[in-house]
Amino acid sequence: MKLLSQLKTDLEFNRNLASIIEVLKEIAISQYHVMEKRIKTYDKIFSVLGSLFEILPADSADIKHPLLDLGNRTPGVIAVTSDTGLLGPLNMQVISLAIKEAEGHNAKLIIIGEKGKVYAQEYKVDFVAFPGIKDDARFSQAMQLRDFIVGEELNQKLGPIKIFYPYAASIMAQRVQSLQLLPPETPSKSARSPLLSETILESSAGDVASYLVYLMLGQKFYEVFGLSRLAELAARFVHLEESGHKLEDLKKQLQLQYFRTRHELIDRNMRELFAARLVFK
Repeated sequence: MKLLSQLKTDLEFNRNLASIIEVLKEIAISQYHVMEKRIKTYDKIFSVLGSLFEILPADSADIKHPLLDLGNRTPGVIAVTSDTGLLGPLNMQVISLAIKEAEGHNAKLIIIGEKGKVYAQEYKVDFVAFPGIKDDARFSQAMQLRDFIVGEELNQKLGPIKIFYPYAASIMAQRVQSLQLLPPETPSKSARSPLLSETILESSAGDVASYLVYLMLGQKFYEVFGLSRLAELAARFVHLEESGHKLEDLKKQLQLQYFRTRHELIDRNMRELFAARLVFK
């Protein structure tokens, strides 16, 4: 059984640690709300860019371009993980689903983040790695990934692209989300407006379509990186909240043990005092 002084020290340590966790929780939730306000989705832009396919001539629905006509090339699977601490379970979910998808389709695995690299090395799978997402470099990192993917597609080394990333439905609920990036959704010939069938293009239809895909990939990567960072902050808050509950349970156990030991010590001292009085009499 622990000494009373040791139990008192443990209680003090528990109290200090609980205070630190409360501060970290406040910081995490503040960062979450700031990030939530900063992140903007581009659904409207994507719909506008997608609608531009409709102005292409009707006979260009089957454009032979590496970004549109993917053929039977090797698929690509992208996994977005976090480099920050306290997010092991969420990173594991992302990597597990991405590796399962890559192995099931014999795809090339692309990992964002150092922690994802470590997990992938444990699975002993081949992959291409990129640095973890940083708030101040998120845009440039998204463009770097976009340029890599486009380069691989133009060299016909990659085909369909799917991305797995953490997504925060709310600050208390996170899940892994997947998105098919390539091939892009383009309107069929029947869906094209007959009024636009005689559109005059200064560039070839293939160049116009590939540039639209180029723009959409860059914006989508930027959006996904922001949503992933938001999920990181939410997952950190949840982890700290769970740690706070565990500390509260531990505090109750320590208090019970402390008072029990203290009462036993008082009872023993009283018995010794009475025994000593009897001896002196």
